[in-house]
Amino acid sequence: MIRTVIFDMDGVIVDTEPVHRYAYFRHFDDLGIQVSDEEYASFTGASTKNVYQHLKEKHGLEHPVEQLVMGKREFFNRAFDEKPDLDLLDGVRTLIEDLHQHGLQLILASSASKSTIDRVMKRFEIGPYFTDLVSGEDFPRSKPDPAIFEHAASLSKAPKTECVVIEDSANGVTAAKVAGLYCIGYSSEHSPLQDLSHADLVVGHFSELTAARIAAINTKAE
Repeated sequence: MIRTVIFDMDGVIVDTEPVHRYAYFRHFDDLGIQVSDEEYASFTGASTKNVYQHLKEKHGLEHPVEQLVMGKREFFNRAFDEKPDLDLLDGVRTLIEDLHQHGLQLILASSASKSTIDRVMKRFEIGPYFTDLVSGEDFPRSKPDPAIFEHAASLSKAPKTECVVIEDSANGVTAAKVAGLYCIGYSSEHSPLQDLSHADLVVGHFSELTAARIAAINTKAE
């Protein structure tokens, strides 16, 4: 029986990907570097810090990683605040409220920065549903490294065998599985080119999930 649900954020709770993409490519232009769509897709699930560590090494950028992160964040924050049509993904609020109403613990484990997580929680008023908010900026390596999910599971009131992760990226699913957690892959139109075949269960819409269905998952049978 599942007692704790660990949510990824970008591409699962809210589609900030267009805002991130806009911010990244505006910043790439400023830095004078070229990033292909395929390379950009490989960044899915990685923290901004680790993306820029990679790009700094690849392109020999002189700026400190922290400065590069802040440069991209300025573009993101401005776009996030000004984008009127930004909303939660279809069906996820209903699922979050259903899980909370049925007493399941909710934990957020996102590669996003703490400031972005706080912006999402406040804008959509979903913070009170989550007992813990875990940011990827607190870990030296991004997904598929399992550290963020191992930490999230340690915050659970239930043992690891009673936790489930909801993820939309190949890196995220890998991180969850390496951490020894049952993983539901969310096949989102907002997260293309992601192989979720190694997830324990894949859904295409949150209407496929309810508190009852998730609670009834038997991870020991997988």
